[in-house]
Amino acid sequence: MSSRHVRSAAIPPVFPATIIGFYERKLCEGITPMLLRIAPATLSDQDSLLLLMRKMQDDDPWSEPFHDDIVCSSVKQLLENPAYGLAYLVWDADRPVAYLVVCFDYSLEYRGKGAWIDELFVEPSHRGQGIGTQLLDLAETASREQRAHFLHLEVSHGNRAIELYRRRGFVDHHRYLMTKPLNA
Repeated sequence: MSSRHVRSAAIPPVFPATIIGFYERKLCEGITPMLLRIAPATLSDQDSLLLLMRKMQDDDPWSEPFHDDIVCSSVKQLLENPAYGLAYLVWDADRPVAYLVVCFDYSLEYRGKGAWIDELFVEPSHRGQGIGTQLLDLAETASREQRAHFLHLEVSHGNRAIELYRRRGFVDHHRYLMTKPLNA
């Protein structure tokens, strides 16, 4: 587990009410706008979250193997412990179409508590409609409300969302992300 995943003390969850809720999405001309709902993920949403996580593996796989039993346990721990991070789902009617996971750490270099966009995924059928931007706004607001000083993200080389992240103020570092498993 990399140093970015060092957990801070327990903090009650604070969900940014200004962003969570409904927003309109126009499918195409002449069709009534549909409402998408962004809401905090709970234990009852675990299967929906895992479904989207599996879809993300097809699109932008992790560098570590995706083992369902391990991921399921990790998601459960996250959802039970808001000090570790916060998870959100975007719903189109009763179908989850996107998700965001923000995790917390502590760094002397970055002035204390920090936040990481650990996961951000939008189904291909819902891309290009501002959902990713909405989730980035939510990540910033939630991180500020949890008193994080910096918001970081890690993105694969060649990921098509890199330009979106740069436009939103994320900057490249001239460093390598290096990881060593500690359970070997």
